[in-house]
Amino acid sequence: MAKNSNKNKKTETTADYYNLKTEAVDKLVNAKDAPEVSEAEIRKYTSKGKFYIPSWLKILFVKFWFSGAICYFFLWGLGLYLQNLDLMVALAIGLGLVTDLMVNHVLHTFEPTPGAYDKWMMVPFRKFWTLFVNIIYAGVLLFCVMQAYNVINTVLVGDVSTAESVAVGVEPLLFGLLYMGFDMLFITIKNTFVKIFRDAEKKVSGNK
Repeated sequence: MAKNSNKNKKTETTADYYNLKTEAVDKLVNAKDAPEVSEAEIRKYTSKGKFYIPSWLKILFVKFWFSGAICYFFLWGLGLYLQNLDLMVALAIGLGLVTDLMVNHVLHTFEPTPGAYDKWMMVPFRKFWTLFVNIIYAGVLLFCVMQAYNVINTVLVGDVSTAESVAVGVEPLLFGLLYMGFDMLFITIKNTFVKIFRDAEKKVSGNK
């Protein structure tokens, strides 16, 4: 009789244990007011490797790599056939096309949630007319990059127009860094103005 009693007690305890676990799981699954968990917190438990590359570094690398590649293929490739303004126009068109069709698409593909990487793009959405906006924007960035080259060479060798050679020529690595740097500068300015406008709009709506 003692053995049967112990056996029944063990069976009841096991059943109660699993009932308790099942009830806890149901509560978690059906929870309606669960607190939001940040992406960084989730990453602590989902990341498999110890080496983690931050998202901002990957975004900057994508911008740098594509602009450097366009410099290589367009500026160096078409430099044998186009000169001066024609070459700059072709380069601006290439940079604008790549930004609109490839860079922004890559960022949207890898963003953790829809719109998470919008702050890293000048024109975060895709319409038929955004292509022309990105080409014009690329022309502005290209002008800034060329002016930066002029400033660097003026500091190093003096007047560039009279110098026999320049100290720093246009090549993909520095070009990509300068282009990415000016891009992020203008995007930061845009984001600042957008934030100021939205804060002012909230204050106006709050006063009403």
